[in-house]
Amino acid sequence: MTAERDDRAAPLVSAEAAARAAADRAEWERREVADFLARQPERRDEFRTASGIPLRRTYTPADVAAAWEDVGLPGREPFTRGPYPTMYRARHWTMRQIAGFGTPADTNERFRYLLAHGQTGLSVDFDMPTLMGLDSDDEMSEGEVGREGVAIDVVDDMEALFRGIDLETTSVSMTINPTAWVLLAMYVAVAEGRGNDLRRLSGTIQNDILKEYVAQKEWIYPPLPSMRIVRDTITWSARNLPRYNPLNISGYHISEAGANAVQEVAFTLANAAAYVEEVTRAGIDVDEFAPRLSFYFIAQRDLFEEVAKMRAARRVWARMVKERFGARKAESMRIRFHCQTAAASLTKAQPYVNVVRTALQALAAVLGGAQSLHTNGLDEAYAIPTEFAMKLALRTQQVIAEETGVADVVDPLGGSWYVEALTDEIEERVREYLARIDARGGMLRAIDEGFPQREIADTAYEIARRKASGEHVVVGVNRYVDEPSSDPPIETHRVSLEVERAKVAELRRLKASRDDAEVRRRLEDLVAVARDGAADLMPATIAAVKARCTMGEIVNALKAPFGTYRETPIF
Repeated sequence: MTAERDDRAAPLVSAEAAARAAADRAEWERREVADFLARQPERRDEFRTASGIPLRRTYTPADVAAAWEDVGLPGREPFTRGPYPTMYRARHWTMRQIAGFGTPADTNERFRYLLAHGQTGLSVDFDMPTLMGLDSDDEMSEGEVGREGVAIDVVDDMEALFRGIDLETTSVSMTINPTAWVLLAMYVAVAEGRGNDLRRLSGTIQNDILKEYVAQKEWIYPPLPSMRIVRDTITWSARNLPRYNPLNISGYHISEAGANAVQEVAFTLANAAAYVEEVTRAGIDVDEFAPRLSFYFIAQRDLFEEVAKMRAARRVWARMVKERFGARKAESMRIRFHCQTAAASLTKAQPYVNVVRTALQALAAVLGGAQSLHTNGLDEAYAIPTEFAMKLALRTQQVIAEETGVADVVDPLGGSWYVEALTDEIEERVREYLARIDARGGMLRAIDEGFPQREIADTAYEIARRKASGEHVVVGVNRYVDEPSSDPPIETHRVSLEVERAKVAELRRLKASRDDAEVRRRLEDLVAVARDGAADLMPATIAAVKARCTMGEIVNALKAPFGTYRETPIF
C-alpha cells in the first residue's frame, strides 16, 4: 500500500530503475537467497516493525512510491525532511532535560545545575496535586506534595521556581494539562512583575487536554469546557505571547499508554485538528495561531520506524492544515516538535542498560528532526533522576551533537529506500485512522465513544502478551536475565517528608496574610467570565493569581460553571 499522491508529480524513482530493481531482486531471491536459506534459515518466518508493518528482506527502488514532491527539500512544504532549511547545521536542537521535585527552591537548584552543565532550555514537571488542581494543604494531597514533581500553589511559588533565571532569554516548557492555564497565568504574572517584555518570552505549555481523555487520564472538567480553556489560552497567547507555544499536542503519553507509532501520530494529529476547529470556530484565522502550535512525540525502540514516523507526521500535518483549514503561511504547516526518549522502555533490571536504550532512542529523535529533546535518566524506573543520572542523560545528547556527525547533514536518511518506503506506509496508515475518526464525527465524538481508548488498549494488551511470551525481547527482563537482587543496584533520589510539612506551613502563612476580600472578588469575576462562553478566561485568571488566589481555589471556583467529569468505562 502507498499513500495517495498526485499522479502528475515527478516520481522519486524512475519507472525504469524500479523495474530493473524488481527484476534484480526477484533473481537474487531465486538464487543467492534461496541457496543461503537452505544452509542457514533466518531467525523468524516474518519480520515486522514495532507497529506491525511487515518488512521486506531488503529495500530497493521498486519499493519507493513517493514522488519528489512528497519528499522534497528541508524547510519546504510538505516539510518531510525537516521544518527548517539548515536544521542542526545552524544550531543544535534545544537540550531540554525535565526537572521538578520538592519545593520551588529545590527545583530551582536543579535548574541551575543543569544550565551550568550545558542544558539549553528548561522543562518543568509538577507534582500530582498541582496537576489536578489541589493545593498542598488539601487532604487529598497528603503524601504527594513535591513527590513526583514540583509543588506550585500560588504565584509566589512560580517566582521562586525561576529565581535568578532570565525569562526573556531562557526557553521554558511546562508539562501540565488540566490546570495549564493557571500555570501560564502565574508565569505571565511573574514576568510582568519583573518588567519583562511578554513578546520576548519563549517556551511551551503542554495544555493538551484531549490526550488526557485518550491516554493519561488526568482531568478535572468535562471535555467541552476543557476545550474552551484551551481555546482561550491559544487566542490570548496568539495576541500577547508571539514567541510562546500555548499548546503542545502530545503523542508521547499516547505511546506510553500502549499505542504503536501509527496510532501515536494518528491520534495526536486528530487531537490537533480538533483544537484548530475549536479556535477557528471562535473567529480566529488559522494563520494567526497555527504557527505557535507545537507537538511532542516519543522516541521508541524501533529506530527506523521512529525516524519514518516523524517524517510522515510532518507531511500529514502540512497537508491537513493547508487542505482542510486553508492555511496560507508556511509557518502554519510546519510541525515543530519536542521529543523524549521512552520512559516506559526503561527497566529496573540492569538499569545501566537504560543508558544504551536512551542513547539509541535519542539518535532516532535527531535523525527524525526533533527541535528539542529530553533524554531519560538511567534510574527513572526507580524514582526521579539523581543529578548524576541527569548529567549523564544530558551528556548523551551532547555526544550525539558533537561527536557523531549526524547533525552535519539535514535528514541524512532521506532517500533511503527503506526509510522512504516506511514513511509512505506510515503516512497511509495514519490517513486511514484519520478517515475513521472523521467518519465518527471527529475526535471529540470518537473519544466519547471510546474509539481511540479501545485501539490503544488492544495494542497495549498485544505488546504485553508478546513480552510475556518472550517474542517482544526486553534485555535483562525476558532475555539475558541476571540473578535477582533485593537491593537497588544504583543510588536513587529521595524527597524528604519534611518538604511537604514545610510547603503546607508556607501556604497557610500566605493565606493568612493576603487580602481575603480581593481574593473573593477575583474569584467571583473569574466565575462570571466562565459563565460567558464567548469571554476569554486568561485576563481574569491572571488577575486572580496576582491577588494570590491559589491553584485549588481557582479550580474549585470553576467547578460550578463547568462541572466535573467521570469517564465512561470502555470495557
